Amino acid sequence: MTSEFDLIRQHFTRATTHTDLAVGDDGALLRVAPGMQLVVSTDMLVAGTHFLPDADPADIGWKTAAVNISDMAAMAAQPRWITLALALPAAEVDWVARFAEGFAACCAAFNVDWIGGDTTRGPLNLCATVFGEVPVGRAVLRSGGSAGDDIWVSGQPGLAALGLQALLGQRELAGEARTSCLAALLRPQPRVALGLALRSVATAMLDVSDGLLGDLQHILERSGCGAQLEEVALPLAPVLAACGDAQAARDALLRGGDDYELLFCTPSTQRDTLQALSDKLALPLSRIGCLVEGEGIVLCRQDGSREALAGRGYDHFGKPGGN
Repeated sequence: MTSEFDLIRQHFTRATTHTDLAVGDDGALLRVAPGMQLVVSTDMLVAGTHFLPDADPADIGWKTAAVNISDMAAMAAQPRWITLALALPAAEVDWVARFAEGFAACCAAFNVDWIGGDTTRGPLNLCATVFGEVPVGRAVLRSGGSAGDDIWVSGQPGLAALGLQALLGQRELAGEARTSCLAALLRPQPRVALGLALRSVATAMLDVSDGLLGDLQHILERSGCGAQLEEVALPLAPVLAACGDAQAARDALLRGGDDYELLFCTPSTQRDTLQALSDKLALPLSRIGCLVEGEGIVLCRQDGSREALAGRGYDHFGKPGGN
């Protein structure tokens, strides 16, 4: 029988590049560079809530690391270290090996040292804690937005939601559309390079995990603003092309979540800078509206009408359908 300590030695002990002491003692030893603040974030993934129980364990491993690393990007921090605590129903060596492979691959892709954690028996539950560095006073918070700032989103929000619908048998997707939507859901790409580049540009920022509208509402509440979105500016075309349903595409983009794209605000004077950054990173950046005085979210439709949108995102303790 494989013991807890065998699992740790065989699958959860990895080489590190910028850590004084990693796995093997009662704690890791880290050294934060002079002039830097330590940024810490924790995310938990639970079977049946954040991933399907029969999902590829390598994909689960990647996503467990990615959603945490994305939080560093959202604060314009350089991710440095990560720990992992996991509960396993049983010590299934093949499952653990695949999971560890995916987790380690994501860490390696973003130069994050995996420095320890814990294992125990229990319902499948994965909890990572990520540590990053940002120059003192340079972190981008949710609270810095002002009326008149542009609102931007990176990449292609909405595809992950369609991917989940496909896995649940709620929507038929075929060919390249299915491939891209499942990739967005199962292998999200933390926008670390973008987050770092926005240190001197963005006034407010977060990553989209619970739906664009719901996460935008967090910025509005912390910044004391409202938002005006432009229907014509929403990056709907790729989502619509994937599903062929205009209403479903809009719902996926605005409310779907699980994208881990960056939603951020910048002064309107920075538009040329953002276009150049988009070209440099080969990453679409869409200016979808602006912050305004007041509160709430209004969508300006192409026909000139205005629609009030509820800024509700996914809530683990909310009523079914509350997002």
